[in-house]
Amino acid sequence: MNIIIYFFIFLAKILENSLATLRLILVANGKKLLGSILNLIISIIWVISTGLVVIDIKSDPLKLFFFALGSFLGSYLGSFIEEKIAIGSNMLFTITKPEYTNKIVESLNNHRINNYVLKSENNDIVIIMIERKKRKIVLDLIHKIDNEVIVISEVARQLILNK
Repeated sequence: MNIIIYFFIFLAKILENSLATLRLILVANGKKLLGSILNLIISIIWVISTGLVVIDIKSDPLKLFFFALGSFLGSYLGSFIEEKIAIGSNMLFTITKPEYTNKIVESLNNHRINNYVLKSENNDIVIIMIERKKRKIVLDLIHKIDNEVIVISEVARQLILNK
């Protein structure tokens, strides 16, 4: 009987922490309603799993171990899932030598990726705003042209200004 309770606590914490990680990412990317719905589910799971742990914890401390282990794995799994679904946008700042700039811009334009170039004497900066799902494709394109390019990636949100 105890093994079933341990297993349930463990799975509940994995689910709870995975959803909590996703909720944070969704809210940070402006998806407040979906984040709120996830928080409702997370709260229910938390109350049930925590209730199972605190009931008679002194005589069965293994419940705490499975609770903590589920939290650990759930947090890791949530980060892994978020990385795979890649919600949001990135602003890439690529610092490259002027002799590579035109080739990079041409390659980006061929793939219909918007970009903006800031030129200087020693280096150029190509600014690119993309969906996170496309980041690897863009980085591969750029690295094929300039394998010494410096890329700075920032989380980006497009703001709509009311007039």
